[in-house]
Amino acid sequence: MKKTLSMMLTAFMFVLLLSACGAQSQNDVLDSLEERMESMTGYKAEAKMTLSTGEKPLTYDLEIWHKKPDFYRVSLKNAEKDQSQMILRNKDGVFVLTPALNKSFRFQSDWPENNSQVYLFQSLISDILNDTDRGFKSKEKSYVFHTKTNYQNKNLYQQEITLNKDLDPQQVRIMDQDQKELVRLDFSKVKFNAKFDKNSFDMESNMSSAQFEVPTFSGAGEEFEVLYPTYTANLNIVNEREVAQGEDDSKVVLNYADEDKSFTLMQQKNTAVETASRLTMSSGEPVDLGFTVGAMTDQSITWNFNGVDYLLVSNNLGQEELMAIARSVNGKAIK
Repeated sequence: MKKTLSMMLTAFMFVLLLSACGAQSQNDVLDSLEERMESMTGYKAEAKMTLSTGEKPLTYDLEIWHKKPDFYRVSLKNAEKDQSQMILRNKDGVFVLTPALNKSFRFQSDWPENNSQVYLFQSLISDILNDTDRGFKSKEKSYVFHTKTNYQNKNLYQQEITLNKDLDPQQVRIMDQDQKELVRLDFSKVKFNAKFDKNSFDMESNMSSAQFEVPTFSGAGEEFEVLYPTYTANLNIVNEREVAQGEDDSKVVLNYADEDKSFTLMQQKNTAVETASRLTMSSGEPVDLGFTVGAMTDQSITWNFNGVDYLLVSNNLGQEELMAIARSVNGKAIK
């Protein structure tokens, strides 16, 4: 009897030992992530991003390419809004392309190193590794991390990053301070150490190929609806005027002010598609406005949405307030 009991206890302990060996600790996972970051040569990924920051959710299809050390290509498409953009980084700088309008901005920028980037694997892993207060759960088929963030939009306060057991990204959820989900990214395909041809990150090649997929926007003969920001930094509208630019072209200028601060928002229907527009910014950064990607300097933000060009300018508001105002210009036309 004693011999039988001893054998049963030994077998039970052996099973516990095997179970412990099979389960990776948080440190094991972190070590594996660091190793993957160092060894990978790049990747290709596809994902769907849902934004719940406006009046109704917006969904974008994403294609993400990265080639070490610092080449990037992020394509964003929204079929419902017929909106397509691309963020590109190569040896010549950082570009934001709008193929339907044959427009591009070029920056000398540290993007994507200066902020968290929800669609870039290495940015997500850096957020995990750098947050010493991170949360960690090991589930049956995945690892889940809860981390702080460093996004341009400070309402994107915290994130939940889910990796499968092979350490491929599966899902990212970004929440505000009240745990309300504002952004969700679901990865459908990820291929590490992918191969790229010589033109994969070339600006002109990407602009040309994207224009075959996206209908060119003319805007001729169409009127645009003037949009008013729902967030105004407590400033009141003091003037609205229409400035004629030509026979079929005009822009609307909105001025907001109080005794100390002010900003101007200009809106103009875009019709310039025949000749390529290539704007190089000596200083500035790509800025994620949620519904589109714009160009930001110390005192201005420029963006395009639904065939309308927007320029937001202020001499006395900070970048955080300018971004908040710009992000609020995406709903109904209200004063």
